[in-house]
Amino acid sequence: MAEPNLIETQNLTKQYGKIRCVTTLHMKVPREAVYGFLGPNGAGKSTTLKMILGLVKPTEGSITLFGTRVNGKNRIRLLADTGSLIESPSYYGHLTGEENLHILQTLKGCPKKDIDEVLKIVRLYDARQKKVSHYSLGMKQRLGLAGALLGFPRLLILDEPTNGLDPAGIQEMRELICTLPSSYGITVVVSSHLLSEIDQMADHVGIIRKGELVYQDTLESLHAKASQQIALRTDNPATTLLLLRQNGIEAQKESDYFLIPMADDNEIARLCRHLIEQGISLYRIEKREKSLEDIFLALTGKESSL
Repeated sequence: MAEPNLIETQNLTKQYGKIRCVTTLHMKVPREAVYGFLGPNGAGKSTTLKMILGLVKPTEGSITLFGTRVNGKNRIRLLADTGSLIESPSYYGHLTGEENLHILQTLKGCPKKDIDEVLKIVRLYDARQKKVSHYSLGMKQRLGLAGALLGFPRLLILDEPTNGLDPAGIQEMRELICTLPSSYGITVVVSSHLLSEIDQMADHVGIIRKGELVYQDTLESLHAKASQQIALRTDNPATTLLLLRQNGIEAQKESDYFLIPMADDNEIARLCRHLIEQGISLYRIEKREKSLEDIFLALTGKESSL
């Protein structure tokens, strides 16, 4: 039976001196998902990913990969099935793209045929004989992704993969990432401080703030929090609330307004008539919508870039 989550962390913590960068993180990355790891700069995203990859030793907690808890004896074996692109890709500028990948292919011990295949996936096959020093920034980033894909790992971890790219490069990288789970069965964890990026790539999301995971669920569930509401302001809040409840309407008080669930025009008109017939003066009625950005800012303490 396939494991439901490719990554699980329990109480994952990293402390440098008296400063905690990551605090008791319980992260769950489903199999064959694009998991967006979202948070402001300095929130602990890179530190968390480096702990998962064995580049940083946790202060406390545990990491489970592919259903097996990582320890000193199995770490190398488990990480062999993982590809990563952390920060900017490394390359030899005087060598061609193909030659750079050949070095990585030899180190990884994967088939030589993988080189042509990953070059085609990242759309660099026609530029494979070109020296990397002549590559654009977007091409270098895609070459880094190609290197991470060598051996076709079950898990791919990408830290801010669209940093520094122009809009065309961002779109290209986004499209590549989105195809990996369905086409190759690869689970992708991609970090970003940009909500708009994660919104267009991920199907699951974890939001981190000051080292703590403040939200983790499907992107669909996050969108559901951005639902529309109707705001009402009247001359008699107490009676208004009573009448709303008598009509089976759940209402939330916000300042001088009552927020009620969105309904069609006929239903809202009926409710307004009923309130007026009961002697309520209706001062204001308006549509409210909490955007994804509003939710993200509330979760991250209004410290993020959008």
